[in-house]
Amino acid sequence: MKEPITPEVFAHLVDLAALELEPTQSEYLRLQLNHQLKAIQELEAIPLQSDIEISAHGLPYTPENSPAPREDTWKPYPEPGEIIRQAPATDDGYIVVPEIPHTTLK
Repeated sequence: MKEPITPEVFAHLVDLAALELEPTQSEYLRLQLNHQLKAIQELEAIPLQSDIEISAHGLPYTPENSPAPREDTWKPYPEPGEIIRQAPATDDGYIVVPEIPHTTLK
């Protein structure tokens, strides 16, 4: 069976997404995407009655059958210093992250 996502198509998608992948990573992800597409094709091949309504969920997600949102309450972490100690760079108790310059995509 011909793979829907060829190495050339995947390379183009990687370029569009501005990703930097090693060749082994690229091939692994390409194969995984093809496996996912094959699974979707197998599901599409299952015969269904024409009067079945298409839905995103098995059951409608309505206020009547869904739980109420939980209250958003802050809970202090027992050892915040432990998180800070694991960071590669800190400044006055804050985690320092590298600056990511803005890049205009093609």
